[in-house]
Amino acid sequence: MDRAIYTAMTGAKSTLMQQASVGHNLANASTDGFRAELHRLRAVPVISQALPSRAFVVDASVANDMTSGPLQHTGRGLDAAINGAGWFAIQTPDGNEAYTRGGRFELGPNGELVTEGGLPVIGDGGPVAVPPDNTYEIGADGTITAIPRTGDRNAAQVVGQLKLVNPDPATMVRGGDGLFRTNNNQPAAADATVQVASGFVEGSNVNVVEQMTQMISLARHFEFQTKLISTAEQNSQSADQILRTS
Repeated sequence: MDRAIYTAMTGAKSTLMQQASVGHNLANASTDGFRAELHRLRAVPVISQALPSRAFVVDASVANDMTSGPLQHTGRGLDAAINGAGWFAIQTPDGNEAYTRGGRFELGPNGELVTEGGLPVIGDGGPVAVPPDNTYEIGADGTITAIPRTGDRNAAQVVGQLKLVNPDPATMVRGGDGLFRTNNNQPAAADATVQVASGFVEGSNVNVVEQMTQMISLARHFEFQTKLISTAEQNSQSADQILRTS
């Protein structure tokens, strides 16, 4: 009887973890460049001489959906989206390098290019600094051109180039801050083949209908697991009563 309770208990626990992940996906359905989390459950036998017939449920394959999200036109000069595979490189507060698909860039207080969250955007020579009082254009190769707001537009000049990378998706891990890093925490090499769409931002790749359907399914799975635990307990009590009266 305890076998059923053990399996149902671990199944309910893992189902709750999946529900939290689906809720996180839904909460980020409108986050620029967000990548949905994927979870799969599987049964694993307990390796033990005392309990060779037991099995427990684990969240065996936590992965990320790396498909591209929809491109949304904004027409804003500092907005950029990766066209195809690739990532923007940014600098985290600890000085290390991380990667994002969110390209809604802004100007920081000291003239540096930053993400919406205020993290510096990395270029070919470190964090990108741009002159104030200009309009900006980002080329397909990530070059940033500053154009004077007044005077001769021919005075436009290239002030930097975004660092664009394209590491193997299998080597990418998501951090607690939602940013991606390489699994060895080493900076990825710049990739000249990565292309940028200027004046666009990439939306989240979360399919809201699919995630809502999965949430309903997980709720039913959790209800089934809890009912199984309750049924096992009732069967155990019935068996004890039969033994006491025999």
